[in-house]
Amino acid sequence: MLEAVWIGFAFIVGLFVRALGLPTLVGYLAAGFVIAAVSPYLGLPDNGQNVIDHVAHLGVLLLLFTVGLKLNVRSLAKPEVLGVGVVHFIITVAIMFMATRWIFGVEFYNAILLAIALGFSSTVLAAKVLEGKRELGAFHGRVAIGILIVQDLIALVVMTVANDQIPSPWALVVFALPLLRPLLYRLLDATGHDDLLILFGLLLALVIGGYGFELVGLSSELGALAFGAVLAKHPRAGELGKALWGIKEFFLVGFFLSIGMGGLPNLDDWVFAGFMLLLIPVKIALFFILLILFKLRARSSFLSGLSLGNYSEFGLIVASVVLPEYLIPLALLVALSFVISAPLNAMAHTLYERLSDRLVKFERDTRHPDEQPVELGDAEVLVMGMGRTGTAAYQYLSGNHKVIAMDSDPVKVEQHKKNDLNIFYADAEDRVFWQSLDYGDIEAAILCLSDCEANVTAVTKLRKFGFNGLIVAHSLHEDEADRVLKAGADQAYLTMAEAGAGLAEHVRQKLEG
Repeated sequence: MLEAVWIGFAFIVGLFVRALGLPTLVGYLAAGFVIAAVSPYLGLPDNGQNVIDHVAHLGVLLLLFTVGLKLNVRSLAKPEVLGVGVVHFIITVAIMFMATRWIFGVEFYNAILLAIALGFSSTVLAAKVLEGKRELGAFHGRVAIGILIVQDLIALVVMTVANDQIPSPWALVVFALPLLRPLLYRLLDATGHDDLLILFGLLLALVIGGYGFELVGLSSELGALAFGAVLAKHPRAGELGKALWGIKEFFLVGFFLSIGMGGLPNLDDWVFAGFMLLLIPVKIALFFILLILFKLRARSSFLSGLSLGNYSEFGLIVASVVLPEYLIPLALLVALSFVISAPLNAMAHTLYERLSDRLVKFERDTRHPDEQPVELGDAEVLVMGMGRTGTAAYQYLSGNHKVIAMDSDPVKVEQHKKNDLNIFYADAEDRVFWQSLDYGDIEAAILCLSDCEANVTAVTKLRKFGFNGLIVAHSLHEDEADRVLKAGADQAYLTMAEAGAGLAEHVRQKLEG
C-alpha cells in the first residue's frame, strides 16, 4: 500500500515538473528526495522500499533490453559514432578524474569509477527530446543515439568488471546466443501485435536474459542487453521496443524514486553538483569539435553535441553497482543537468540560427557523405517527407511526372532507393541545405513532413530562398492548415478528411454502378 502512495506522489510531482517544461525524471528524483526528508517524521515503515528497489531493477533491465533492440553494429562502426564516442569518453573521463581527484580529494580508485560515471550522457533524456521533436531518424539524431549506445556498452563492461563477479563455466553458453536467433525470430513473428508481444519482450528481458545470466554468474544487465541485440535485426524489433516503452517508463519511475529515497543531499553534495555543472559546456564543446573533425557540418555537430550535453542515468546505474556511497551527489547532479539540458534542447534550432555564422567557420573543407549539397535536376515535383502520405503522393504522380523525394531518415531513404525511387537524404529544418539547394526544373512541392512545425519551416524556407512554384501541404488539423497557409503555401489539405472523402467516393461509385 505504501509504495502505491509513493508512486502517486511521484505522479503529482512529475506532473508539476512537466508543466514547468522540465523532464519528468527530474520530478521523480525530487519526489524521492521529499520522501526521504519526511519519512523519519511520519514514522513510515521501510517495507515499501524493497518493492520500489525491485521495480527499479526491472526498469533498468527493460531499458537495456530496448537499447539492445536498437543495436546496429554496422552503424556503431561508423567513424563519427565509434570514434567520437570512444575519444570523447576517454577525454571526458580524464577531465573528470582530475576534477574529482584534485579538487574534491576523492581516493584514487573511487575517482576513476566516479569519472567513468560522469563520462556518460543521458540515453533517456536524449531519446525523449529527439523523439519529441521527431528527430530520432534525422542525421544528427542518429549520430547522437549511436554515440549513446557506445557509451552504454562501455557502462556494461565497467559494471561487469568492477562487480568482482566470477562467472561459472556455464557462462560460456552465452557465446551460443546467435544460434538462438532463428528460434527467437519465429517466436516474435508468432506473437502478433498485442499482449503476447509484450509478454515475449518481458520474458526475454527479465527472465531469460536478466535472471538467466545471473544464474551463470553474469550481470543481469548484460543479459537484457544481449537478448535485445539478438533481435535487433528483426523487422519488428522497433514494434517490440515501442510495445515495451510504457512499461519500461513506469519501472524507471521506481529507479529514480529509489535513488532519491536513498537520502537527502548535504552541502558537500550541492558543491560537488554545482562544480560539475560548470563542466557541461566543456562536454558540449568537445562533442562539437570531435564531430567537426569527423567531417560533420556545424549544424549536425551542434545539435548532436547539445543533445549529449548532460549527465546520465547510466552513471547512477553504474554507481548503484560499484560506487553506492556517491549515489546522492550523482543523483542531484543528474537532476540538475536535466533541468539545464531540457530547455536548451527545446531551443536547439533557434540557438543554432543565432550562432550559425560563428559555428560554420569551424567546418572542414570536406563534408560527410550524408551531408552533401543537392541538385534536383530535371524533376518537376518535389515530395518532402516519405511516410505513408508522401509515398502515396510520389507513386501517384510518378506515372506522368518526373518526381524527386527527400526525407531526413537515412534508413527510410535507403529502403526507398532499393525500390528504385528517386530520393535523397536531407533535413528540411537545415538552413544550410536550403542555401545550397539547386531547384532545377521543380514546379511544385508537396509537403508531407512529420509535424506542423516542420511543414511551416519548409514553406518559409522555400519562399525565402527563391521558390515561386506551387506548394501544397498535408495537415491533420485545421489550425495547422491555417499556419501552413499563412507561411506561404498555396493549398493545405486535411489529410484524414480527404481520405474519408475518397473512401466515400468509392462507395458512391459502387452504389451508382
